[in-house]
Amino acid sequence: MDTYSKIFVAGHTGLMGHALLQVLQKYGYHNIITKTHAELDLTNQNAVAEFFTQEKPDYVFLLAAKVGGIIANNTLPAEFIYQNLAITANVIHQSYLSHAKKLLFFGSACIYPRECPQPMKEEYLLTGPLEPTNEPYAIAKIAGMKMCQSYNRQYGTNYIAIMPINLYGIHDNFHPINSHVIPGLMRKFHEAKIHQAPELQLWGSGTAIREFLYSEDCAEACLMLMDKFNPTKTQNERGEIFFNVGTGMGIAIYELAELMKKITDYHGTIVWDHTKPDGMPMKTLDTSRINALGWKPKIELKEGLTKMYEWYQHNLV
Repeated sequence: MDTYSKIFVAGHTGLMGHALLQVLQKYGYHNIITKTHAELDLTNQNAVAEFFTQEKPDYVFLLAAKVGGIIANNTLPAEFIYQNLAITANVIHQSYLSHAKKLLFFGSACIYPRECPQPMKEEYLLTGPLEPTNEPYAIAKIAGMKMCQSYNRQYGTNYIAIMPINLYGIHDNFHPINSHVIPGLMRKFHEAKIHQAPELQLWGSGTAIREFLYSEDCAEACLMLMDKFNPTKTQNERGEIFFNVGTGMGIAIYELAELMKKITDYHGTIVWDHTKPDGMPMKTLDTSRINALGWKPKIELKEGLTKMYEWYQHNLV
């Protein structure tokens, strides 16, 4: 990409959108198009078609999605599959029709089977049943990845996809129901500290293993792939246009909780509710494919959580 290339960041108001805008600006990219949901409903086919006809972006980062944790996925499965399929189909197809030079689709590590061997490799996609608690969302993401591969195959486009592990960082969603693991825990611990609660109850057993990546590190990976990786026909056929993005290191949720307790300075007792689901027992990524291209994360979990908590206290509390 040239610094004057017209770049459309779909989903700029979210966690990754903020991080990507920051990284793009850091490297001198200034011709960036953004639209809020009120300005452009990406589930509306006609509106998306009109936007691409008028703007004709050179590069498209498709980050926009309806996202949430276990509670939201269980409660709103129809919304998760419909809205994400609609956004994905509209943006990818209109990128093709408007002759965008390249598109990066933002997938998710939840696309892998529930009982997937660990760490998960890109070739494990579609080798077994999905985790039921997020299946509608995962299916929509898999569809997006396969759209990229199919459009490359039929139309000769240059579309790629990433599967990031659990992301966290500043500008995260701290909603008490719709948030992901880290922002949800951070809010719980902070509020428990403020109210001097003697104990804090958390979902599950705490034994599930998860991997977390700071959003700025993920944004660096997106920019590197968009700027430097152009798949060959053979790579597309082999599915080598899909990239895991993570740290390659997992942590038990109970260990994460203890770390969060220390960072937020909460002095009560953590109580685990074993009647609630844990989700996948383990989820870590094999990141050797993207590492071979020269990318590695820079921000360790403790450092990232500390930055995030400082931002949370100054901006949302």
